[in-house]
Amino acid sequence: MATKLAAGLTDRLAPVGFERETDLYAPVKAFLEGQGYEVKAEINGCDLVARRGDEPPVIVELKAGFTLPLVLQGVDRLALADEVYLAVGVPRRPGPGSLWRRERRGILKLCRRLGLGLLAVHEPTARKPALVEPMLDPAPYRPRPERQRRSKLLREFAHRVGDPNTGGTSRRPIVTAYRQDALRCLSVLAERGPTRAAEVARASGVPKAAAIMYRDVYGWFERPQRGVYAVSPKGQAALRTYADVLDQLGARDSA
Repeated sequence: MATKLAAGLTDRLAPVGFERETDLYAPVKAFLEGQGYEVKAEINGCDLVARRGDEPPVIVELKAGFTLPLVLQGVDRLALADEVYLAVGVPRRPGPGSLWRRERRGILKLCRRLGLGLLAVHEPTARKPALVEPMLDPAPYRPRPERQRRSKLLREFAHRVGDPNTGGTSRRPIVTAYRQDALRCLSVLAERGPTRAAEVARASGVPKAAAIMYRDVYGWFERPQRGVYAVSPKGQAALRTYADVLDQLGARDSA
C-alpha cells in the first residue's frame, strides 16, 4: 500500500491559473515529486500516473472544478489502481454559488463513499504559489450506521398516515406525522369552536393535543382563555390548504 499523500505537504509549487485542467498538472506533479514519486502524464487515458519504487501506482484525475464527469472518471480508474485521487481547482475567492463553497462536506462524503481521494489545488496569489491540499485519502468505505437518525426515519414512516406528499420539490410544506396531528386538532376546533384541550385530545385521537396547541408551531391556534383553544386566521387558511389531507385523515380515522 502506498504511503498516504495526506502525510505531508510540499512548497515546490509554481503559480498557476485554473482556466483549464491542464493548469493543475504542474502543481500536482510537483506535489507528488516532493514525496518521492515519479510522475508521468496521459498514461492510457489517465491524466496523471505516479509511482514510487515498487509501490502500486497512484492515479490522479484533474479538473478545474468539481464535476460529475470527474467523479465518473475517478470511479472508472478504480479498476486500474487502488489509489485514485480527484484533483480540483479551488479559486482564491469562491463565489456565493460555488459548489465547492456550498457543498464541500457533501463532496468529501461522496468521495469517501466511493473510495476516492481528493486533492484541493488552491489558486496562487501574487505572493504565494499554488498549494495542493490533501483533503481525503482513498480507502474502502465502511459506513457507520446512525441509529438515532434511522429510528427517526422509521418512526416518521410508521406514524404518517397515507402518502400526502409528492416526491421532489413542492410548493406546499411537507406533511409530517406531527403536522397531521396538528391538522386533526384544527379540524376538531373548526367543527366545535373554542374547545378545552382535553376535549380536543379525546375527539381528535391525538394524546399530545394540548402540547401541540400550546406550542403552536404553525400559528394555527389561538387561546381565548386558559386551557381553551380556537382556530387562528392562519389556521383557517391551513384548513383550505390541507383540505385534501384532512379528507384523507377523516377517511382513515373512520375506517
